[in-house]
Amino acid sequence: MLRETLGIFMLLVLVHTPTLADEFARKVPMREKGAATYYVPTHFHQGSGEDFMVDTGSSYLVINERTLTSLKEKGHAEYVKKVSGLMADGSRSIVPIYRIASLSIGCCCLVRDVEAAVLPGSTRQILGLSALRKVAPFALSVEPPSLMLSNCEAGAKTGAFPTAPSF
Repeated sequence: MLRETLGIFMLLVLVHTPTLADEFARKVPMREKGAATYYVPTHFHQGSGEDFMVDTGSSYLVINERTLTSLKEKGHAEYVKKVSGLMADGSRSIVPIYRIASLSIGCCCLVRDVEAAVLPGSTRQILGLSALRKVAPFALSVEPPSLMLSNCEAGAKTGAFPTAPSF
């Protein structure tokens, strides 16, 4: 009886499991820039793009003040809150968090309403978990270097272009 019940349960799980057709539907080439760091092209609102370092250890998308100023001028960034974060060097810092209306990862993966930590100056920008969670499941490949993404929204720019939160 237990074996039959288990068999029926497994059949129901298989029948009701959603298809994974969209899983890893987008493949974004990464560029290695020494010290085993990888970068992907990213752009905001059909604007020019920049390479963002892929960092699954960063709780947030990280942008610098220059990028924030540009996004605010266009009405594409909204203040959310401040958080205390653990920085890569081990220090703690209070940083503002903004909601970014949308960004594209690579040529074709549009992500909306992403929270971004803003760091001072012209700091390196980071593609962290606040963006990557929205395109989960995701996978990284080092040979060839690429970021495979799921759940991307259509409509991104086409064509190529150049315990506490941690940042």
